[in-house]
Amino acid sequence: MTERHATARVRHELRRRLLAVKTAERLTAQMVRITLTGGDLEGFVSAGYDDHVKLCLPIAGQDTPVWPVGPDAPALPEGIVASPMRDFTPRRHDAAKGELVVDFAIHAAGPATEWASAARPGTRLGVAGPRGSFVVTDDFDWYLMIGDETALPAIGRRLEELRANVPAIVIAAVTGAAEEQTFESATRLETRWIHRPLENASDPAFLLDAVRSLPLPQGDGYIWIAGENDTVKLLRKHFVEERGHNRAWIKAAGYWRKGSAGFHENHNEG
Repeated sequence: MTERHATARVRHELRRRLLAVKTAERLTAQMVRITLTGGDLEGFVSAGYDDHVKLCLPIAGQDTPVWPVGPDAPALPEGIVASPMRDFTPRRHDAAKGELVVDFAIHAAGPATEWASAARPGTRLGVAGPRGSFVVTDDFDWYLMIGDETALPAIGRRLEELRANVPAIVIAAVTGAAEEQTFESATRLETRWIHRPLENASDPAFLLDAVRSLPLPQGDGYIWIAGENDTVKLLRKHFVEERGHNRAWIKAAGYWRKGSAGFHENHNEG
């Protein structure tokens, strides 16, 4: 019998894959959905809704990704620059169709924004991982998911995978009504959109104010938080110290920090 509210970390074989864009579509002005395909997808596994893969993103002058030096990669020839790598959530994987979907939040200039904005069918990139998955049993009485634009892919995937009729609450910060997404879910979903200017994306007040006024449902609940690093830490602190929520039933991760490239930090201890 499976332990109630069990969690498990599952390790995966780490492989580097060369994939190509099948389709690229704008979900909103600031969100691009890329569907990837290719024979290298065979054997790909993503068991957790907030898994992360490393995307190796070709820059100007590179038709294919140039992997950085590593245990399974030779030293780069003189004058050859490795493509930048960034963490992204596998939004959906369809093994039967041989497709991997990744959503890109388009913001300030950077390699991911530049690559996704220019991506066309046939454009290639590298995908490595995920190294592992954090799997949470779907037996909680309710779920709460909080985040900004960078958290929406994981939130959307989780809502699609949760069981029917379980209460699910989403609090998400975006720049305005045009950036709100429609989620497909069999849950009893309540979505609260918080609007704030993009230049205030690192201000924790918008999400903190929304969370402080939120009544939590009865029973055992699982809380997932992701987005700007300092905001995530403050939100987790609110639930642990002010609400007395079981810290084992909270997962929190900083997906970005102002001024830092390729940032990711977990906040699940103590």
